[in-house]
Amino acid sequence: MPTSWLSENEPHRHRQVAESFGTDADRYDRARLRYPDALIERIVAASPGPDVLDVGCGTGIAARQFQAAGCRVAGVEPDARMAEVARRQGLEVDVATFEDWDPAGRSFDAVIAATAWHWIDPVAGAAKAGQALRPGGRFAAFWNAFEFPPALGEATAEVCRRLIPDSPFDFQAMAKSSVDGYQPLLDQAADGFREVGGFGRPEQWRIHWEWFYTRDSWLDQMPTTGAFTRLPPDQLAEVLEAVGAAIDEMGGGFTMRYATATVAVTRTATT
Repeated sequence: MPTSWLSENEPHRHRQVAESFGTDADRYDRARLRYPDALIERIVAASPGPDVLDVGCGTGIAARQFQAAGCRVAGVEPDARMAEVARRQGLEVDVATFEDWDPAGRSFDAVIAATAWHWIDPVAGAAKAGQALRPGGRFAAFWNAFEFPPALGEATAEVCRRLIPDSPFDFQAMAKSSVDGYQPLLDQAADGFREVGGFGRPEQWRIHWEWFYTRDSWLDQMPTTGAFTRLPPDQLAEVLEAVGAAIDEMGGGFTMRYATATVAVTRTATT
């Protein structure tokens, strides 16, 4: 979620949004998009070993992808409802904000954050990642940046402005979202690691891909995003009905263009 969607450029201060995703944790796990295999493979190949810490692991979506790639994964998640879903599927999860989390002597070959690092203070988070990573360990934060088909983006923005006029989210920015809108997130993350020191030069890359949504699959995942998790049920139902009508006018489905944007850095310090 680009920082431009929020009224201020510090999304990690919006704790009420950051910790609202467990409202319907099972839906979140079912409907949220996974990450491209090429991303998982690239991070695993650059890590010195198989031990991975998933920061803001949610229900374990990315963690399961890393497990399937042969990694041993532990998670940190501030929402106990999300953590419970992850635990039901076999993931070891500590319930805590990452800034307050205690590694308890554990260390990892990789620390990842899947669409989660923007909820973490970039400097405090970088310092904690440094504590958790072994020398030569790899940090990677990544986001599935999307780009609406123009007609659907405009229709969605109009619906949301009309039905949720007091929202802190900028729906016009959301409608025009692209990978470039995520650049501030990558830059803030990189700056945090530069500030704390003990890491090599941050790298950034993008993986482009597409995903087809039916009307039902898109409306299933919409309530899992920060702009909608805290809406009253009746208001949410109005939004979904109106967006569903817009998708019907497009033939009942659409193709979303994605670019998974990543910032990565290697721990160089030995202490």
